Amino acid sequence: MNNASKGEFSHDEDSQQKFPHKTLIIAVAVIIISIGALFYFSIAKIEVIPNTVTAEVKGSFTAGDNTGALPYKIITAQKIASQAVRGSGTKTVNSFASGIITIYNTQSKSQKLITNTRFATAAGLIFRIHSPVTIPSGTTAKPGSVTARVYADKAGDSYNVGPADLTVPGFAGTPLASRVYALSTVAMKGGASGTVPVVEASSESQARIAIIKALDPDLTTSVEELVPEGYVLLQGATTTVHEELASVPSATSGMVDVKEQGTITAVVFPNEALARAIAISNTALGYQNEPVTLTSTKELSLTTNDGLPSAEGITFTFTLSGAASILYTVDPTRISAAVSGKTRSESDVALKNYPEVKRAIIILRPFWRQTFPQDPSSISVVVTKP
Repeated sequence: MNNASKGEFSHDEDSQQKFPHKTLIIAVAVIIISIGALFYFSIAKIEVIPNTVTAEVKGSFTAGDNTGALPYKIITAQKIASQAVRGSGTKTVNSFASGIITIYNTQSKSQKLITNTRFATAAGLIFRIHSPVTIPSGTTAKPGSVTARVYADKAGDSYNVGPADLTVPGFAGTPLASRVYALSTVAMKGGASGTVPVVEASSESQARIAIIKALDPDLTTSVEELVPEGYVLLQGATTTVHEELASVPSATSGMVDVKEQGTITAVVFPNEALARAIAISNTALGYQNEPVTLTSTKELSLTTNDGLPSAEGITFTFTLSGAASILYTVDPTRISAAVSGKTRSESDVALKNYPEVKRAIIILRPFWRQTFPQDPSSISVVVTKP
């Protein structure tokens, strides 16, 4: 009997020894690690697709430096092209370059300038008016202005210069030096001295037509390349001026190079500022001053009755017509603050009140998590392309 008891006891002891303690421990560890991993890799994220709207535009806008006006920049590109044509002889000339300038006055009273008033380029070339002018009063934002023809002080082609800023030497050292100034928007031309080649009028005319036709696309490409980052160039916001340059002997004997200079001037606007102005003008959008940008301006054109401004800072009015594609800018901090502490369903409702959100995809992990963290910085906001 005792032996039997001992045998049973020995069997129970073996069973206890064979119980899979290690397996149990490993299983528990795996469960704990898995749960920890779920929490460690938990996600509170929103993927936002920004809203894009097409706005029909037809209205008047004002650009300039005054408060509330749309800012702008002026950019200019210039190219010279030539074509060789057969010459028909030479002639001796002694002529003075001349051109049109615009004279500005920022004083609150008009300013008179007498005959032979001098205007100087930065290089020191002197041009004079041959008739007196009176410049209307104005302000820094909107100067009074008048156009006048000026003539080079000396004969020769060295005065055939391109558009330039001009000062009045007689006002140097006085307050008027900064209040009365001039700009030339086209080249001075006609200056020559000595023997110059002659080309038959019909041949020269045909050559210049061909040069201009080839020159204009190059000018457009050149000015487009100069548009600063963050700015847009609209259709109709450029003006091109062609200037006949003096013909010169070609490298080929008996030929003459007919030369033409093209200058293209463009007004460009900051993308965000222009988009905001367009959005404000379109009441159907219900715009509430959210950040916006223009994604396309191909169908938008600019027209102005008074022409484009000749210098930055001058206030001018223009009309925009066509369609503009407006993209709302998504601020991640604004979105994360909107959903912090909210449930999935509450977040869906809240984001519908944000015009910049076209669609929002909410990602919460682990799967049982249904509420965003209270701390907005713990919420990831990813903005995708529309």
